[in-house]
Amino acid sequence: MPTWRPGRYELGNFVKNVRHFQVFGSSKKPLSFKKSHKAVWEVQTKGEESIRVVYQYYAKDLNAGSSFLSEDQMYVNPVNCFVFTDETTEMPIECLLNIPKNYQIACNLVQKGNTLSAPDFQTMVDSPFIASPSLLHDEYEVGGIKFHLWFQGMEEVDFERLKKDFSAFTQKQLEKFVEFPVNEYHFLFQITSYRAYHGVEHHASTVILLGPTYSVFKNGYVDLLGVSSHELYHTWNVKAIRSIEMFPYNFKEENFSELGYICEGVTTYQGDLFLLKSGVFDWNQYKIEFNQQLQKHFDNPGRFNYSVAESSFDTWLDGYEAGAPGRKVSIYTEGCLLAFATDIRIRRATKDKYGLDELMKRLYFDYALHGKGVSEADYKAEIANITGEDWTELFTDYFHGTKAYEIILADALEYIGMELSHIPSPKYSEAKLGIKTMPEGQNFKVMSVFTGGTADMGGIMLEDDIIAVNGNACQGELDQWLELCDNVEKTLLVQRKGKIIELRLPELQRSFFNVYSIVEMKNPTNAQVKALEAWKK
Repeated sequence: MPTWRPGRYELGNFVKNVRHFQVFGSSKKPLSFKKSHKAVWEVQTKGEESIRVVYQYYAKDLNAGSSFLSEDQMYVNPVNCFVFTDETTEMPIECLLNIPKNYQIACNLVQKGNTLSAPDFQTMVDSPFIASPSLLHDEYEVGGIKFHLWFQGMEEVDFERLKKDFSAFTQKQLEKFVEFPVNEYHFLFQITSYRAYHGVEHHASTVILLGPTYSVFKNGYVDLLGVSSHELYHTWNVKAIRSIEMFPYNFKEENFSELGYICEGVTTYQGDLFLLKSGVFDWNQYKIEFNQQLQKHFDNPGRFNYSVAESSFDTWLDGYEAGAPGRKVSIYTEGCLLAFATDIRIRRATKDKYGLDELMKRLYFDYALHGKGVSEADYKAEIANITGEDWTELFTDYFHGTKAYEIILADALEYIGMELSHIPSPKYSEAKLGIKTMPEGQNFKVMSVFTGGTADMGGIMLEDDIIAVNGNACQGELDQWLELCDNVEKTLLVQRKGKIIELRLPELQRSFFNVYSIVEMKNPTNAQVKALEAWKK
């Protein structure tokens, strides 16, 4: 059974959800077996031509990469729960669903009745499906390719608005890549009553989890557009263009790779940029999305300690958890900013003839379509072919090093008439103490600590609950009490693992967490204006 799933570069160990595992021969007699690995069973076949494996899978999790069974749907990611043998992975495979007659099936596989067919195991396990009586469906067409929209968990969907916006960014992505990797594509939306945001890419589909229900077409619509454009771009980048270490996927163990800055970083950057290029996002909305990436980068002290390449390798070590404070960075955020710097540098070198779009198109046609994985050497070589420049120093300092990004970001922004701006956070706790908190009842839980900041030097720790400031109970108002005590020595009363502790804070005359954003230059040159417009196209 697979130990992980594509799109989540960490071990999932799905076998932990299996019980009552049994194996039978063609005569229905039980066959003996034993485990030879955590997710491998060795069966004594005794000359049988075929075997039947029977087991139960506990499907309780509802996210974009899980399997979930309830009274109103059967949702399966086959990579979670389908077994395979090395000898039969290349053979055609069928999946017969035992479901009520009134159920529809949302899936990219060939469907005949309740049977789903795939040419091989890799295709089958990369094809999630939802079977339900309450699925809502519509479709749109771009470039002769049909794109399906499936919704589970909503009573009504504004399909006309959706099709207009989806057609726009789909058209723009297809225009840049010239062709689409598959003949038909399916968006599978799981809508929840609680807050949720998650997407997983597949070779001819994506599953996207969003909630709460009432916000999806209101204040959550930007999230819907963002994750959908991101996942569609993955059809080229990750499902077709793939790091050499994952070509093909090895489901038995970790597939270590340092190229997370390509698979997730480039996709994060391009997903939002195509919403701007297609007119779905206006310039102000795009800046909001870009500024969020800037903020995540500058808020993370891990950028001083671990490169994005190292952090990519280590997703397999501690998954997508925060881990030890300040140890690592995000392949999504750091990769996004490096993709922006790469895009602009290519544009500068080619006088805006080419950009990152050209690089990714070449990787698609010269590698993916020839059945080849991409290495970092390939990535650098293609950049050099386009620009005529040597990028070794850039990769050493930024992709594999921890050199401050301000230099390359400011340089890239200047080319398109922009500047990198930063101001102190308006929150006293962030600017003067160097902590980010989350309200928890009347108290405040510490979620992030600026290394070397006031609170850090005073002994504050992650997950401390701040109860009081100078003897005054927070009562849901941390920053107000801190401002009141601005010019006096401050003490914090915190609860830490069941103990009440008083901490005295030093006086440090500086600002810590800043707010970062991109702003337009007051008097950009004609060249900068033209470069900005070319970049937006």
